[in-house]
Amino acid sequence: MRTQTWFITGASSGLGAAIANAALRAGHRVAVTARDSARLEALAGAFPEAVLPLSMDLTAPSQIEAAVAAAEKWHGGIDVLVNNAALGYLAAVEEGEDQKIRTLFETNVFGVASTIRAALPGMRSRGRGTIINVSSFNGVVAMPSLGYYSATKFALEGLTEALAQEVAPLGIKVMAIEPGGIRTGIVERNLRSPRIDAYGATAHPIIDLLQNDKDGALAPSDPNRIARILVELVQAGEMPRRLILGPDSWAGITGKLDAQRAEYDEWKDVSHSTSFS
Repeated sequence: MRTQTWFITGASSGLGAAIANAALRAGHRVAVTARDSARLEALAGAFPEAVLPLSMDLTAPSQIEAAVAAAEKWHGGIDVLVNNAALGYLAAVEEGEDQKIRTLFETNVFGVASTIRAALPGMRSRGRGTIINVSSFNGVVAMPSLGYYSATKFALEGLTEALAQEVAPLGIKVMAIEPGGIRTGIVERNLRSPRIDAYGATAHPIIDLLQNDKDGALAPSDPNRIARILVELVQAGEMPRRLILGPDSWAGITGKLDAQRAEYDEWKDVSHSTSFS
């Protein structure tokens, strides 16, 4: 097995840290990023020869370019890019605040796109590479209170789908993973906004449910198991363009797709009525 260099964003905790540890245990090198690289010191101390800690804010394009350049120079280039870092936002659409919405998109969409663009020239020149974009169950299924978060993940799904087709002839594999609830503590770090009473029957119960899930009932997936699956897929060299992860995600996504197809079929005659006679 060839030792690979992984580049993982948002690796100071949660799923990013789990993926970094799984890749390291499999014998790979890992360049890891966080907004404050001091949060990566424990990982770097445990694997001093195999970890490159980097400060990178996804809302700062110059930091993205510098971090990717450092990883490219480290051991001959990035083999696997994992776009994991993201923000959440719990708010009804009307409750959304402009700056928070923009920060969400800057992080979850524009920052990811910038990281991909920075890494692609090296992958293209070597004729190989793997890009894993961490989407979400909510990248396929939207629900009250998560509209803005879903909007960013829907955007990531579209970006991934197009990218996979563009780079397949260049020897580069691309996959979006769509996990359901993972026990990472991300809910506590979500952005929030003041409430509007009108959404007390729709958005707010979901926010309360997520915030009060102290025993992890809504987060059935183990981040370490997901991490091991990803490392094994990369090592095997075979992966789908989309991968549902978690029984909750599977039920929600497949149920939505079935309902969506049924609705499309119901209105098929209207859909076909637009052609010139």
